[in-house]
Amino acid sequence: DVTIAYETFGTFRDHKTPAILLCHALTGDAHAGDDEQSPGWWGPLIGPGKTFDTDRYYIVCANVLGGCAGSTGPSSLNEKTGEYYGSSFPQITIRDMVKAQAMLSDFLGIAVWEAVIGGSMGGMQAIEWGLCYPKRVRHIAVLAASPTFSTYGIAYNAVMREAIVCDPNFHQGNYQKVSAYPDDGLRIARMLGMITYRTETLFAKRFGREQLDSHLFSPFQITSYLRYQGDKLTKRFDANSYLRLMDAMDTHDIFRLRGDAKETYQRMEAKLLFVGIENDLLFPPEQLQQATRLAIACGVDAKYEHITSEFGHDAFLLEFEQIDAIWRRFFNQKEK
Repeated sequence: DVTIAYETFGTFRDHKTPAILLCHALTGDAHAGDDEQSPGWWGPLIGPGKTFDTDRYYIVCANVLGGCAGSTGPSSLNEKTGEYYGSSFPQITIRDMVKAQAMLSDFLGIAVWEAVIGGSMGGMQAIEWGLCYPKRVRHIAVLAASPTFSTYGIAYNAVMREAIVCDPNFHQGNYQKVSAYPDDGLRIARMLGMITYRTETLFAKRFGREQLDSHLFSPFQITSYLRYQGDKLTKRFDANSYLRLMDAMDTHDIFRLRGDAKETYQRMEAKLLFVGIENDLLFPPEQLQQATRLAIACGVDAKYEHITSEFGHDAFLLEFEQIDAIWRRFFNQKEK
């Protein structure tokens, strides 16, 4: 048995209520929409009259299996042993995450999703939904993600993984037993990750070569920013979860055990949308354009949209007006 933490937005009236599943990225959680306590990671898009109109749709977002924001993961207590899972938590795949979400769907009484949508690791989940459960989803939107994870992305993950496991406080993943956490390694991993999520243009514009003070060897502002982002993550995220979720991303390949592209895509019944982002280091738009052409060639009702942004990969969390317009075109709704 596993626990899946989730949040809902809007009202599920009956089985005819169109429901949308939002899938979060690597360090995300189920809190996609705003509430009185805190903003959600897609807050500007969720609510009455907004992109994901809660007067029309029932919106669900779940923390992934293997995460550390309420769902069962490495930092959870193993009831059989009475100890934290830690390094004993099994390896998982994107498909395992989707299977857990399907179990949640059954629990909620949702037989078919009107749409499954996600960015980055969330996009990996979205496309797997169309292949694992083709009759349970009508529309799939994949933002800043592709059918397979690139060698470039795997390379970055390899360095982040080394930063964590080489931290003296890692203790082979069993750091919770000694209450000594690999915060230095996780901070460095996050610092590297932040470089891949943004662009050189944005960093140059925001920080330039400015330093914290006038001393020649004073830290640069970009260094301070990266350290701040790294420190912030250590306060809310578990290192073992970071490792397990990176492993899941590395192994993401929709063609695995399914045959060639035609054999794989013949499972897909949903309308498929790929959304590429200008200057995305992890998922260059050319990859998503190629993926769209391949899906179409295999008989899938697929299309491609493009986000223009100086933010790079993280634009799927920031360019709300463009996402709104893309969504409304995908659903043939009137744009704002």
